[in-house]
Amino acid sequence: MTPELQARIDDLVQQNKIMVFMKGSKLMPQCGFSNNVVQILNTLGVPFETVDILADPELRQGIKEYSNWPTIPQVYLNGEFLGGSDILIEMYQKGELQQMVEVALAS
Repeated sequence: MTPELQARIDDLVQQNKIMVFMKGSKLMPQCGFSNNVVQILNTLGVPFETVDILADPELRQGIKEYSNWPTIPQVYLNGEFLGGSDILIEMYQKGELQQMVEVALAS
């Protein structure tokens, strides 16, 4: 990964409380897993930003290296990598995600 791409991802992750790297956008997810994440965050009623990795092949590969996680979507909360669709679903069902998001948004 180039230093420029690393810096770009760092900026996106640090400047947005909740950042989702996904296929498509929050208004038009392009895969079921990305849609699951959008639906969960919409259900929580929290503000979040998305980046469409389909529009940027360099970013699509770079984010996988950045997080050392092979799949998309990828969710970051307060600069920390949370995981993808399965992890978010599990955290949401246990009530953990709501708590984490509330704490993150309050800080």
